[in-house]
Amino acid sequence: MDSGTSLRLQHAQRPLSDLRPLEAFTPKVLYAVDGAVGDPSITTDPEGIAAAARAAVAAGNGHVLDETAVVFPNGAVTLVLVLAESHLSVHTWPEESLVAVDLFSCGAIDGQVVMDELVGRLGLERVRVQRLDRGLPPSR
Repeated sequence: MDSGTSLRLQHAQRPLSDLRPLEAFTPKVLYAVDGAVGDPSITTDPEGIAAAARAAVAAGNGHVLDETAVVFPNGAVTLVLVLAESHLSVHTWPEESLVAVDLFSCGAIDGQVVMDELVGRLGLERVRVQRLDRGLPPSR
């Protein structure tokens, strides 16, 4: 299937041992957060969302390797941070004053700290957090 875009591939510059110590033996968790914003202007501010997301990842001891954002015609933003510990995405719906965040975490990152920090930095209200353990049990 040709989407008309090409994949931009890059290689991590730091050794994997520095970024993801013993990742194979750590829990893998998906955090899904939905929240209403008190100030709707954040839903159309890709730079503000990215700054909040980077700071939240740092607070949880994560490492941002790459980031990209798309702004849609209505001003909605989709931001994706590629992390050494997996990824974080933020999606906004200005017409609903809604922000949805997904963090897939593994390794040394503290996902709960990342979520708490991001909720605070984005000024989210009426927040719903869902946590889902990921991965398979060890084979015997």
